[in-house]
Amino acid sequence: MLDVRRLRLLRDLAQLGTITAVAHAHTYTPSAVSQQLSALEREAGTRLLERTGRRVTLTAAGSRLAEHAEKILAALEEAQADLASADLTGPLRIGAFPTAVRALLPSTLVRLAREHPRLELTVTELDPAAAPRELRERRLDVALVNDYDVMPAVEAGETQPLLDETVFLAVHGAERSVADAEKAPWIAGTPGTACHAVTLHVCRSAGYTPRIRHTADDFDAVLALVAAGQGVSLVPQLAAGSPPEGVTLVPLAIRRRTSVAYRGGAAGHPAIAAFVDAVRDAAAAY
Repeated sequence: MLDVRRLRLLRDLAQLGTITAVAHAHTYTPSAVSQQLSALEREAGTRLLERTGRRVTLTAAGSRLAEHAEKILAALEEAQADLASADLTGPLRIGAFPTAVRALLPSTLVRLAREHPRLELTVTELDPAAAPRELRERRLDVALVNDYDVMPAVEAGETQPLLDETVFLAVHGAERSVADAEKAPWIAGTPGTACHAVTLHVCRSAGYTPRIRHTADDFDAVLALVAAGQGVSLVPQLAAGSPPEGVTLVPLAIRRRTSVAYRGGAAGHPAIAAFVDAVRDAAAAY
């Protein structure tokens, strides 16, 4: 019989790429992860890992079993969702990027608290790039994530589309396109965030590498810096409602898409379904 906990480790190795990353995700030691995967090999009766020096890769059998593990774990989520009581109680851990926390979650939380007062709602602000890991490691139950149509989306379990927004170039001068801003200083998100990556991608697509002068992850701060003549920046519609005096928002042919994400198989959980309904209404009202 294959151990589900070990299957989860194999699935995570397929997604994260290294024993060290899997160990960090589960607060194990790398040695403990290796021992558990060796035990899984014995249970499976075949070699699942190729070890070359310090590197570990999945064999063909290991890759197939990791795919089965994803389906098994999703089926377990679905079973838990099916057994969950419609009288919702217990924690619902929500993750969201800053603009969604400010614009969408307040009314969502008010509705959930009114309709399901026994739910224990908690919110964690985080960059969308971190959400898949937090969901996979079960530190979140549901998350609001986003991606841009000019870049590949980050895999985040199962998702449902929520919003589709225009992205603007925020300027204090005469620039009216990304190409016009080649010589301007830029304000971008901190390295490692989706906002930083999309700024690099959009500028490089226009034929140059941006000269990033400031980094900030709060769009109110970004717009204040633009208003102070400190540079230009990309700002999505959700964050661009009331720009400071002197800031011009130039619409670009770029879209940001926001989705609700959760673990595979969890869509039918009553708490997840209640959150999706509430946040959809919040997005429509906004």
